[in-house]
Amino acid sequence: MRFLKRDFALVTAGVIIGITLIFGQMVLADKNPVVKPDLPIDDLRAFSEIFGRIKSSYVEPVEDKTLLENAIRGMLSGLDPHSAYLDLSEFKDLREGTSGQFGGLGIEVSMEDGFVKVVAPIDETPAAEAGVKSGDLIVRLDDTPVKGLSLNEAVDIMRGEPGSKILLTIIREGADKPLQLELTRAIIKVKSVRSETLESGYGYLRISTFQSPTGQNLRDAVNQLKTDNGGKLKGLVLDLRNNPGGVLDAAVEVSDAFLNKGLIVYTEGRLQDSDQKFHAKPGDMLNGAPIVVLVNGGSASASEIVAGALQDHQRAVILGTKTFGKGSVQTVMPLTNDTAVKMTTARYYTPSGRSIQADGIEPDIKLDALQISAAEDNGFQPLREADLSRHLENGLLEQLNEATPKEEATDEEEKQPLALRDYPLSQALNLLKGMHILSKR
Repeated sequence: MRFLKRDFALVTAGVIIGITLIFGQMVLADKNPVVKPDLPIDDLRAFSEIFGRIKSSYVEPVEDKTLLENAIRGMLSGLDPHSAYLDLSEFKDLREGTSGQFGGLGIEVSMEDGFVKVVAPIDETPAAEAGVKSGDLIVRLDDTPVKGLSLNEAVDIMRGEPGSKILLTIIREGADKPLQLELTRAIIKVKSVRSETLESGYGYLRISTFQSPTGQNLRDAVNQLKTDNGGKLKGLVLDLRNNPGGVLDAAVEVSDAFLNKGLIVYTEGRLQDSDQKFHAKPGDMLNGAPIVVLVNGGSASASEIVAGALQDHQRAVILGTKTFGKGSVQTVMPLTNDTAVKMTTARYYTPSGRSIQADGIEPDIKLDALQISAAEDNGFQPLREADLSRHLENGLLEQLNEATPKEEATDEEEKQPLALRDYPLSQALNLLKGMHILSKR
């Protein structure tokens, strides 16, 4: 019995390939029978001739299995950047990746102009800690040039034992010369959801990748934020920056947590089972409290599904820069020899019918990446009413001051201002406050 498995993230020893897949549904083969087209005899004859020439004339002997596997890889990789043949090891890595623990560097990558392009580093991984950024082009792995390698070959080099090191040579936009970053391979344990209270009543949720338990983890985090803030939130920042995607079901669950009804996402392709629609169920965890979603060029696939759904339903304001533009669906088809074929079978669309493919989500408010610094204290203080001689005292304020005990400064107060630590997040918080004030009026 043949079946299709679908998922969003292909993980190869800790290097996540930039794809979009749907996971978990079994489809009988007779529902989508394999089409047997008329075979192009001349082209097959040419293939057979080339196969024979390689067998007889190549400088070193090559096994038939290797030639056929390379032919399959080339046939799939020539279609688009996301279709591929998965050998036994790669197929195993795919299944492990959705569990949230795997070995490697913690980078989602794709191929661009013969180089490995970083879609996004994953939070709290060797890649993120070493300073790898979305948009970086990896041109050399240790002493091996990337040009001429397939994506799988480059990924194989990036694999290795935890604790071993690899030197990445990177071209970064705006940098005068190539950068060299040394990374130590590790077992990657991805915590997909983390949360904190930014200010009283205002919550922050960061989703670093979409895994099978992400939907439930998000609900638990929202409930905890509510508990920490007296049972209710005034607003929420949902941070999807540098989120490379993940499991489709998780993206649907996250969107559904903040929507009462309506279409979340739909897919269209040539196969019958490629056409699917996902709808929200009643129940908004925030009861209409405002949401600001942070995105950037590293927000891809599942992140774009969430951002697009909340934007189309006018449930959230999208803040940041244009997203990656990964809007195609890959189906993983297991084969009889424990390998698999990963092939693009559909495109996905936001509720309003927008295709994200090669376009991305345009934020409602564009916020370029900026680095700010604190203004120097020149010692000048503007004159205020309280500084004038014979000013009238505020009797009510004096009573309040006497009744309120002095509090020692907390560690939280001694931190750097939020604007210095994370300028886009500080702007999102300010926007949330304004939205909350307007909603009360």
